[in-house]
Amino acid sequence: MSQQEKNSSIPYPVKLVVGVLLMVGGTYLSLNSEKYLPFQKGLAEQGLPLDLGITVAVIGVFLMLFPVIQIFYLNPLSDAINERTSELEHTFTEAETLRSEMTKMRNDYEQRLAATEAEARSQIQAQIKEAQELRQSLMAEATAKADEMVKRAAEEIESEKQKVLSQLRTEVVTLTLAASEKIIGENMDTDKNRKLIAEFIEKVEVPS
Repeated sequence: MSQQEKNSSIPYPVKLVVGVLLMVGGTYLSLNSEKYLPFQKGLAEQGLPLDLGITVAVIGVFLMLFPVIQIFYLNPLSDAINERTSELEHTFTEAETLRSEMTKMRNDYEQRLAATEAEARSQIQAQIKEAQELRQSLMAEATAKADEMVKRAAEEIESEKQKVLSQLRTEVVTLTLAASEKIIGENMDTDKNRKLIAEFIEKVEVPS
């Protein structure tokens, strides 16, 4: 079962309830951190500011926004991968067709060689040598061309996939932070929060 199927097995109302609980609970913990999370003050004095309440609230907001993320991130990513896979399969088909044509040409040359066996030995040897060289050249050229087509298609797919992933990750992180800021009323756009959301996204991404 794929990661997307596992995520889809959890009903959205459950995710929404969990997200609301995490958001409310995290906000409450953040507002009452001195009472429930006294160790955070010591960490802050040591130069390690940590607000577990805000972190929990951000995760809650992310769960609430998961359907939006799935529509604008996971589904487009899956479609892009499927499209690139189809293009690669088409490239493989063209490569196999090219190899088949080269094989037919090789067979034609072999028939021509058989027809010249009745000629003088020197002429036969000359034609054999010429035909073999041409066959090797054609096969080498066809193989190199097919391999290059496959390699180029694979590189383009990987490059496009990474580009789409990077763009969508940035958009999802920005959307999540903006939503969190509106709900919590604090500036959430920090490197730590961006890193946290980015790591969470990587765990729910569709496997490549």
